Amino acid sequence: MKKSPLAILFLTVLLDLIGFGIVLPLLPTYAKDLGASPFMIGLIAATYASMQFLFSPVWGRLSDFIGRRPVMLGSIFVASISYLFFAKASTIPLLILARALSGIGSANIAAAQAYITDVTDSNSRSKAMGMLGAAFGIGFIIGPLIGGVIKTNFGIEMVGFIAAALIGFDFILALFFLPESNKEAKKISDYLGSARKPSGKPLLFSIREKSANYLGGMVQAVSSPPIALLLSANFIFTFGIVNMQIASILLWKEYFLASDQQIGYLFAYVGVISVVVQGGLINQLNKRFGEHKLFLWGHLTTFIGVFFIPFIPQTTLFTLGLGILFFFAIGTSLANPINISMLSLYSYTQKQGQIMGYGQSINSLARIFGPVCGSMLYGILPSMPFIVAGILMVAGTVISLSLFRYKIEAFDATPESPVSPQTVE
Repeated sequence: MKKSPLAILFLTVLLDLIGFGIVLPLLPTYAKDLGASPFMIGLIAATYASMQFLFSPVWGRLSDFIGRRPVMLGSIFVASISYLFFAKASTIPLLILARALSGIGSANIAAAQAYITDVTDSNSRSKAMGMLGAAFGIGFIIGPLIGGVIKTNFGIEMVGFIAAALIGFDFILALFFLPESNKEAKKISDYLGSARKPSGKPLLFSIREKSANYLGGMVQAVSSPPIALLLSANFIFTFGIVNMQIASILLWKEYFLASDQQIGYLFAYVGVISVVVQGGLINQLNKRFGEHKLFLWGHLTTFIGVFFIPFIPQTTLFTLGLGILFFFAIGTSLANPINISMLSLYSYTQKQGQIMGYGQSINSLARIFGPVCGSMLYGILPSMPFIVAGILMVAGTVISLSLFRYKIEAFDATPESPVSPQTVE
């Protein structure tokens, strides 16, 4: 396995996520300053997730045809432009446009995951996916800290410019140092030439046909039981986590009386643990215990980390609360990358980029509805989002147990002997 392509990919994804992390914590107050209502703030957040939902399979499928490199470059460029719009967004419509472009640009994670499957073997894939997860952890540690300093000293406009410059550097880095990994990729000119050929079909019929092809691809993907289970677990787990994210911040501020700076420390604490687990420890654990057990343990430990948060005494957030958040960090650091790794392994004989795109779309769909659900539940009873998250982790645990029935035959496969997942008798 070549190390350099993964190192460059890791760095480009890291820079992208730092840029995202710079803006993310400031978005709600920025929107509020522009006159957005709570519903509008939710709509702005949903716009970003909606674009991810729509474009993740597009980028993933496109990377199967023209290669991972041009897709990564194009999406990074779009993300950089989005932060320039963010810097100059003096109205709510411009802010919505900026977040929509950012969602389109950041939907390249499916292509990045497919890149990893291209340059790794079955036994090292979990480690590589863990490195990608570590990039998320580092980005969400560094980004919010940088964003807070810039906002305090230079204003919100400079936040957008700094994020755009960072992603612009990311584009240059990928342009010169990120090689193509998809050996089956076609030339872009060939792909565009075939795409421009007139089909002789009305526009509406063409749209319906493409929609049918999309749904057909999804149906084909979920016809494999382990892939269907993993996609379901992906939605359940992500929905449960984002369902309690906004609620957690509100609970820490209103019940535990934590300051914004202290809340930042809590996020950094979780991020550091995530980096340690996903950046190296997960590989050792995977070699010893395997994907199935780690996936199960990820859901069990996350249950502890989400269910008990609102029930600890008010004065124990930075004692007992840190212990509970430790389980949260461990669980999410295991479940997320292992889900991605197992999805790629079970889709060994299928179009991995496209299936990764479906996985990312389902993830984005959960991120659209999760915060809305969590906010509504918090309004009813502050502990409700955490109870619901705990119930969803139990459901994920049941799915994790079901996956033990299906052997990952990609570990034993060779290029001459394609395989598909089979039920273990």
